[in-house]
Formats: sequence, C-alpha cells, structure tokens
Amino acid sequence: MSPLKKAKLNKIRKELDKLDDSLIKIIKKRTYLVKRVLALKEKKNQIVDQKRINLILRNIKKKSIKNKIDPIITNKIWKNMINAYIDFERRNFNKKK
Repeated sequence: MSPLKKAKLNKIRKELDKLDDSLIKIIKKRTYLVKRVLALKEKKNQIVDQKRINLILRNIKKKSIKNKIDPIITNKIWKNMINAYIDFERRNFNKKK
C-alpha cells in the first residue's frame, strides 16, 4: 500500500473509531430503556414478542431502503442486537428489583 493510501486509510479508521464512540453512547441509552421495559415484564415468556420483532425488522428494512442502505446489513445488525437484548433480559429477569 502506498504511503498516501495508508494515510487515507488511517484517517478513515479514525473517523470509524469516533463513530464507534457515538454508537457506544447510543447502546448505553438503549440498554437503559431495555432495563425499564424489563422491569415491567412479569413473566419470562413476555421477553420475546415476535410481533414486535417482525414490526421492527419491517420498519428497519423500509428505512434502510429509503436511506439507500443495504437492507441485508441493517437486518443482520438489528437481528443480532435484538437477540443480544433478549439474552440480556433473560439473564437479568430474576435480578429485577
């Protein structure tokens, strides 16, 4: 790789790192909201709401297409995020106050 391309690559990577810092803050806020939702659930079988999941994924697909983002990428990101939060809720269900 030429020195010029390496410099450009490093600059882009710094931008990605900065964006990752912003995403961490958003994930922290999302986790706070998920904790609030979990506090309202009375039974473990309320953790997975397939209708809500389907609605979220449909809306993300529409928004992705509207914003010219590959919907396959956003679908994978949201499915992984939803599954991570389902796991989080299951692990924390009995720890509710």
